[in-house]
Amino acid sequence: QLQVVESGGGLVQPGGSLRLSCTSSGFPLDNYAIGWFRQATGKEREGVSYIGRTNSITYYPDSVKGRFTISRDTAKNTVYLQMNSLKPEDTAVYYCAASSYYSSSAFLPLDNFAYWGQGTQVTVSS
Repeated sequence: QLQVVESGGGLVQPGGSLRLSCTSSGFPLDNYAIGWFRQATGKEREGVSYIGRTNSITYYPDSVKGRFTISRDTAKNTVYLQMNSLKPEDTAVYYCAASSYYSSSAFLPLDNFAYWGQGTQVTVSS
């Protein structure tokens, strides 16, 4: 059974940092493009960071560019999302997802991701 699991969420003050981790069972993450998504209450799920399947190219939307960094640790079969300078509007449930599709820019549509974790809550508040 292929599973993706996120961890590392929590409560952080505005301007603070948090690192989320994504691991898998049943398959190595290196064989898949990985996306981090988030969904705030009452809003649609949106992608916040992407890393390519074979070339580790990354893509970030303007809303998080310069603040979020996605990276792989092959030895640990883990993909990280480092989030800095967090804002209250970053509050959401964060999901990790895996896709077998290729993309020259690392960006992939949400429905290209077949394997999803259960999500981890990130709350940015003073």
